[in-house]
Order: sequence, then C-alpha cells, then structure tokens
Amino acid sequence: MEIFALIGILIVSLIIVIKSADIFVDNIVEIGTTLGISQIILGVTASAIGTSLPEFGSAMIATLSGNVDIGVGTVIGSNIWNIAGILGITAAFAGVIKSNTKGLTRDGAITLATALILMFFMFFGDIGKIAAIVMIMVYVFYLRTLIKAQREDTENNKQEIENKFGSEEKGNKSESKLKSISSKTIIWTLIGFAGLVVGCRLLVYSGSGIGEILGIPEMIMGLFVLAVGTSIPELVVTFSSAMKGLHDLSIGTVLGSNTFNILIGIGLPALIMNVPVDPISLYFDAPVMIFVTILVLLLIRRGMKLTRINGIILLATYITYAVIRIGFLG
Repeated sequence: MEIFALIGILIVSLIIVIKSADIFVDNIVEIGTTLGISQIILGVTASAIGTSLPEFGSAMIATLSGNVDIGVGTVIGSNIWNIAGILGITAAFAGVIKSNTKGLTRDGAITLATALILMFFMFFGDIGKIAAIVMIMVYVFYLRTLIKAQREDTENNKQEIENKFGSEEKGNKSESKLKSISSKTIIWTLIGFAGLVVGCRLLVYSGSGIGEILGIPEMIMGLFVLAVGTSIPELVVTFSSAMKGLHDLSIGTVLGSNTFNILIGIGLPALIMNVPVDPISLYFDAPVMIFVTILVLLLIRRGMKLTRINGIILLATYITYAVIRIGFLG
C-alpha cells in the first residue's frame, strides 16, 4: 500500500508543480512584457528561470535531504531531456522552430560553455564551494551581458517611438506601461513560487521513496522520472510558444533553462555541501549532455531553424540514450 500512496503523492506533486509553474510563468512574463523586455531575453531569463524552478527546487531540497544523487541526476537528466526531448517533440509537431543569429550565438554559446564547465569540475571529484563560486559568478556575468543587451534594445525602441510619436508621447507610453504592473500580478507570482517549493519537496520525497521500494538507483530516478517530470513546465512553454510563432521565446526558454539548471541548480547546493559525482555521470551522462547541446546548435545553424526532421533526430537521440543508460549501464 505504501507504494500506491507514494505514487499518489508523486502525481499530486507533479500537478502542483505544473500548475504553480504555469501561474509563475504567466505572471512573470506579464511583468517582463510590460517592462518592454525583448522576447529572446525574456525567454532566457524570466521564462527559463520560472520553468527551471522545479529542477532547482528538487536539486536543492534533495541535497538538503541527503538525496544528492537525485539532485544531480535531475539537473543533468533534465538538460538532456530539454534539448533532445522537448525541442525534439516541439519541432516534430510544430514543423519548424526558427532562430536568429544573435540570440543563438550568445545563448547557445553560454549553454555549451556551462555544460563544459560542469564536466570540467566533475573530473576533480565532488563539486564543492570553489566550483560553486565559479558557476554562480559565470551566471552573474551572463545576466550582466543580458542586461546590457536589453538596455541596447530599450534604447533602440525608445528611439523608434520618439521618431514615430515624439518625445512627449514616448514618455506617456513608458509611464502607462510601468503603471500597468498590478499588485495582483506580483501576488500571483509569489503564490506560484510558493507552490513550486511545496510541490518540489513532495516530488523529491515520493520519488526517493518509490525508488527505494522498487530498488531503482537514485541517479536513475533523477535522470529520468524526476527530470522529465520537473521539465513539464519547459515542455508546455516551449511547445505553446512555438505553436504561437514565438520562436525566440521557445528556444530561449530551453537554452536559458539549461544554463540556469547547472550554474544555479548545482552551484547553490554546492555552496551548502559537497555534491558527489557518480562515475557513470562523468563518463556517460555529462558527455551525452554536451553532445546533444552541440547537435542542436549544429542543426539550428544549418538554416537558423529546427525542422520536423531535426526534431525526429533529436527524439531518436534521446530514446537511444535512455535505452543504453537504463538497459546497459543501470
């Protein structure tokens, strides 16, 4: 009976996480849009961070609870799933996901660099405070780069508005935008965040319990069950964005999410306590994460878009990885 109770908790926690992420993302996107933040930057920041909170929460809570393998597995597994699974599914069903050179060069490069940084520190054994500080500093640098890019976009937009409407009209438009951020939006944002914290705690608890009863290694639970489960918000946002033609938001959400997952999802827990590295994760999971990152960047580069065929290739890659990892490496 215990396993059925845990499965029930797992399902309920996933529902809480999905709904909370939905509430959080909708309201944080509304705030970002109101402030005039560009679509690609909104994707790699607000949308990416919001949809990554389940992974981050699971990793942090798992670390504090002593289930470190679940935390690391959730992050690495989630990153592989985000690229090969989510972008694969989205491209296969949407038919095409377009990109632009500027966003892909900046955000794609940092996503790949982030994966390489993680693997570099994994070679030295446990991920400790030094690695954590480096990761957090890299993320801060990335955010500064994004803020600079946003300022340039804002200045360009202001110039366009001034040229079209005049300086007085521009001021009126900016003022009305700022006033439209309501307290209700902020409250719902906080409610969504709180729901994510509670849902993630239940997710880790139930996932760990089911794994123990069935004799499934914590790393496998993290790599697949929790990784896919906590990445449902990314799937929903990425898929719906692509179907609505918001391609920059779609790709930006995935790339920004992967960057956040590693630099903050592993970086912050490592500040609290050392995060052990499983040998299989070092020699198989992390290289696969780097491989799929390079693969998707190369596929997009060919025509600055992901086609349906590209999506099928990415999905086939994920299925192959899952079969080898579960069937042969355990």
